[in-house]
Amino acid sequence: MFVEETIGKYEKYINPAQAKLFRFMGLGSVEAEAEGWTVKDSEGKAFIDCLGGYGMFALGHRNPAIVAAVERELHAMPMSGKVLFNRPMADLAEALFEITPGDLRYSFFVNSGTEAVEGCLKIARLSTGRKKFVAADNAFHGKTMGSLSATGRDLYKTPFEPLVNGFTHVPFNDIKAMEKAVDEDTAAVILEPIQGEGGIIVPSSGYIAMVKRICANRGALFIADEVQTGIGRTGDWFGVNHDCVEPDMMACAKALGGGVMPLGAIIGSEKTWQELIEAPFLHTTTFGGGEMACAAGLATIKFIKERKILKRAADTGAHFKEGLKKIGADFPNVIKEVRGRGMMLGVELTKEGAGGMLMSLMIDRGVIIAYTLNNPKVLRFEPPLIMPKNVVDKVLQIFHEAVKLTAAAIDDL
Repeated sequence: MFVEETIGKYEKYINPAQAKLFRFMGLGSVEAEAEGWTVKDSEGKAFIDCLGGYGMFALGHRNPAIVAAVERELHAMPMSGKVLFNRPMADLAEALFEITPGDLRYSFFVNSGTEAVEGCLKIARLSTGRKKFVAADNAFHGKTMGSLSATGRDLYKTPFEPLVNGFTHVPFNDIKAMEKAVDEDTAAVILEPIQGEGGIIVPSSGYIAMVKRICANRGALFIADEVQTGIGRTGDWFGVNHDCVEPDMMACAKALGGGVMPLGAIIGSEKTWQELIEAPFLHTTTFGGGEMACAAGLATIKFIKERKILKRAADTGAHFKEGLKKIGADFPNVIKEVRGRGMMLGVELTKEGAGGMLMSLMIDRGVIIAYTLNNPKVLRFEPPLIMPKNVVDKVLQIFHEAVKLTAAAIDDL
């Protein structure tokens, strides 16, 4: 009765099509509680979470260290009044300065990834006096108007046109196209170090560094969208670290809040921040930078450092990827390619219809996964970075069974 009532309220008060889609995908239960890498529904069924809130639950669900930090602020100063100094925000800004590459000194805190991207775009125009941007085909930067203009899929953009002017899109990982597109009117290039919703697309080694060089030569800024790749997801603090790149600005969110609080950050160099220093109220927020959220971010960074989570994510991710590759070798009629870095992995399927079937089979067997928004042929695996290898092995066993069943039925898809 509880489940049907909940779904009925979705149909009446939220979105009937969303309720129908959830049912179709086998998501017919109500989440009740979660801890670590395990989610339980209202009927008591346990699921291994390999989606991780699209990268949000890097440290697992309800991580005790993050919860404790947030709870302390809850009973002291839950939200900032904005007229006195905010110590948790100051501490978090310092912590981000210590882990970000290059001259990324200043932070402005927001509530989400799309807000962080919006802020980066605004500051790029403010800093350079230029109006144009270059982004990548198949990119995903969010769904508010500015970030949607940077996003590289028409499905999400066309219904809301006209969007923000001045955006050019080029093929991802095509350095010649990028070099041709960036000119003296370009304010910034914005790229994901790994395209997440685009299908977990990892660029060639050196590509991001070459893009940064083009930007520097043309007087444009380089914005790294680390909303999904940042805070340990790829086995390093940030995705750009794998190419030793120092961005001019960075958008960060998802994992930054430790899976407990919504938290994003716009992080910029002294050069990019100069106009904001002269006029600090050109960009403001009511809820961004609240004490509870900043305490969560600070506790997240501390936990990753103290528990050596970066190395753990790199090692467990390599183990996970190798296991997925072995399954792909056994079933080439189902799996085309396995790719990714750290605990950000994608499995590209040979047929689009196989994605829905595999997702349903996995969920039925107690493993939560999903496909990427821009490419339904790619299943994503973004579990908590703290997931042990023996749990990964269990997931691989269940995935093997699901792929085997799909292989037998794939000709009918």
